[in-house]
Amino acid sequence: MGSFSIWHWLIVLLVVLLLFGSGKISTLMGDLATGIKSFKKNMKEEDDASLAEGAPPAPGTQPPGTIQGPAATTTPHASTTTTTSRPAA
Repeated sequence: MGSFSIWHWLIVLLVVLLLFGSGKISTLMGDLATGIKSFKKNMKEEDDASLAEGAPPAPGTQPPGTIQGPAATTTPHASTTTTTSRPAA
């Protein structure tokens, strides 16, 4: 008495098909499947991007804005020692 029989569900299905039509339902299901595939693809790309950010850079490449070793400095430093004209005692 509390549950629906198979006949109840068949009548509900028939009413839904009559209201929306089989083409509309199949279009909605296709759109839902496309959305799920797109979501999975974007989640995979996000995981790939987060793995790539954590990996060290390849040899020979350098991220922008970084300086590599002492050879990167091109300007000579000014001498901090001063000379005096007095003879040593």
